[in-house]
Amino acid sequence: MMSMTLTPIQPNPKHIEVPIMAGILHPQLLLLSRQYCRVFSVMSSQIHTSSGVAAKDHYKVLVLGGGSGGIAMAARLKRKVGAENVAIVESSEMHYYQPIWTLVGAGAKTVASSGRSTASVIPSGVTWVKSKVAEFDPENNTVHTDSGKKISYDYLIVALGLELHYEKIKGLPEGFEHPKIGSNYSVETVEKTWNALRNFKEGNALFTFPNTPVKCAGAPQKIMYLSDSFLRKTGKRSKANIIFNTSLPVLFGVKKYADALWEIVKKRDLNINLRHNLIEVRADKQEAVFENLDKPGETEVFEYEMIHVTPPMGPPAVLKGSSLDDAGGWLDVNKHNLQHKTYANVFGIGDCTNLPTSKTAAAVAAQSAVLDRTVSRILKKETPDKSYNGYTSCPLVTSYNTVILAEFDYDGQPLETFPVDQISVRMRTVYSIIRVLRKNPSERRREMASRAAVADLSVVL
Repeated sequence: MMSMTLTPIQPNPKHIEVPIMAGILHPQLLLLSRQYCRVFSVMSSQIHTSSGVAAKDHYKVLVLGGGSGGIAMAARLKRKVGAENVAIVESSEMHYYQPIWTLVGAGAKTVASSGRSTASVIPSGVTWVKSKVAEFDPENNTVHTDSGKKISYDYLIVALGLELHYEKIKGLPEGFEHPKIGSNYSVETVEKTWNALRNFKEGNALFTFPNTPVKCAGAPQKIMYLSDSFLRKTGKRSKANIIFNTSLPVLFGVKKYADALWEIVKKRDLNINLRHNLIEVRADKQEAVFENLDKPGETEVFEYEMIHVTPPMGPPAVLKGSSLDDAGGWLDVNKHNLQHKTYANVFGIGDCTNLPTSKTAAAVAAQSAVLDRTVSRILKKETPDKSYNGYTSCPLVTSYNTVILAEFDYDGQPLETFPVDQISVRMRTVYSIIRVLRKNPSERRREMASRAAVADLSVVL
């Protein structure tokens, strides 16, 4: 396994880490956009712009969503069409780099380190429309916002992410008012995970995986491994029964990495129950109810001293039932060039799409390069010629200083960056490889270096 060191910290309201974009996580986002971090003043009107340009109703490129995918594409495309011709529709005042929340839940990072103001990450000169998307009208190249505004476009980039559905579990979200329950998937609940872990005394430590697509599918078990490590360091492991209940029929979808994880599970005496889906939390009784997906109608109740809940997830509500979605409600795009299957001037990136690959930040980084090329070709009235192979990376953190770096494609085949076995490589080797690749002038090695940097950054998430 790769070796790294992450030391748990004690929360301190006066302890504010260097903002994420300027710290260790910054290079990954730099890969998405060299323009990503310029700070500018936010205007008080409904539409904000760093350039002072008057608000418009039409943009050559309209980007929906201010997450990593949306910001990346706005930064890339402003170079091609001009910043004044690009706008981002995003309602949130804060931008959170969510992969770091795994470490927040394990006490190794603070939640403050994961956030910056949305204004500070929107590329300079690009207009910020501070609203929610209310309706799509692709027949007329128009988007309606919740403020009643209609914005037209030549090209539309949909990067709306996905939605969490704690409410689909009986007893949630109100159950989070109790101290033994947390979730690393929400800024409101991630610190509750750390509180439950550090106050653990004796009993079951329970971790869940829902029966839906999820973002960062490795995260539900990462927190299990980190909790095991923390309990060992604090002398409480002998009093803990660690249980991972997953709706999936496998521990991990790629056999190479699954085999390695099963070895860790056996060595550390972790209990895995496949095809178990959380349907209810009785927080006042510290009980969780699971359905057996292989035996319809059969349920099982687990008591817990602490529980980490991974919520059901789904496509954005505004997409479901629109003319842009597939049967499942996800944005219906070509899996190779990310162009919508019906509307040629509509494109998608990230978690909101129906791309058959894991929904991760590394996937977004790979998709952004392909989508940039696709849109560039279409702007020139040329046929897209670059294909996305489904590349994604899942850094399976297995303790505070070890990780298995899983990288794979659409077919679940390992697509590893480094010329070593990524199940058993040390971080100093990773850094050495990146330095060598960057010094080599060949285009192939520069591409490998960029991908290596993404994978390397993902390791500490």
